Amino acid sequence: MPAPSSREAGRGGRPRAAKLVRMTPLTPAIALMLVFLAGPIIYCLYAAFTNMALTGTGANEVKFVGLENFRKAFGSGAFTNAIWLTLVFTLISAIIGQNTLGLGLALLMRRSTKIVRNFVGTAVIGAWVLPEVVAAYLLSAFFNEEGTLNVMLHKVGLPGQDWLYAAPIIAVSLANIWRGTAFSMLVYSAALSEVPKEIEESAEMDGAAGIRRLLFVTLPMISRAVMTNLMLITLQTLSVFGLIYAMTRGGPGTKSQTLPLYMYEQAFSFSQIGYGTAIALVMLAIGAVFSLIYLRGLNSEAA
Repeated sequence: MPAPSSREAGRGGRPRAAKLVRMTPLTPAIALMLVFLAGPIIYCLYAAFTNMALTGTGANEVKFVGLENFRKAFGSGAFTNAIWLTLVFTLISAIIGQNTLGLGLALLMRRSTKIVRNFVGTAVIGAWVLPEVVAAYLLSAFFNEEGTLNVMLHKVGLPGQDWLYAAPIIAVSLANIWRGTAFSMLVYSAALSEVPKEIEESAEMDGAAGIRRLLFVTLPMISRAVMTNLMLITLQTLSVFGLIYAMTRGGPGTKSQTLPLYMYEQAFSFSQIGYGTAIALVMLAIGAVFSLIYLRGLNSEAA
């Protein structure tokens, strides 16, 4: 086989050179991502396998401890409790609460009058744009022993209680639903606007009305939006910290101490940076598992 001529080699090199030239403007962005995204991730991977601490021996002499931090975590009852509460919090407030309520509100706004749409949209989005600390304060006042919820219960003859003490994980889950439903509502409103009304009308004429039309016609047509929304709100809910910390600080005891609060306590209250970073990696792994499940659902829909 004859060797390529210098002219042919030059032609082969020109596209590569052109690609390099086109990528030159992206160089600063790539450098920033390496420094501020990849850099912290690599540093966390390193810290999770050390005894790094803010005070004590780990502050003066950082040593490699292998999997000791992970063995310590999975052997701790407080850690397994935090994982369980994180999954409960995510299931109630995101997968069931925000997702279902967001879809319901989107369906309501699609079929309601302009006045109703404006009122519902303003109320729901207003809760979403509130600062997290402000939202936590409002919901604390609502669920407090002398708060609005108990006042309403007493009005109808039902007993009240201190919800932040008796059922803190339920209280913070409902607070997160109230604050975060707007995102799901907007996602589903956009998806429903792409569903042809002619198809739904044809389904209704064929006898598929109400819940049957929703289950067998509407939802299959917006299934990709459903999976995308579930992935985004699940990942966001897994990392919720400020709302829970401002409402309960993980208490009483550890009854509402999710993984982000447990990680914060270990890393900054107890100064165990290495152990806290290991917990952060476990959180990352949980988020990755959820993401793979949803991405697989998206791929199956695309196929």
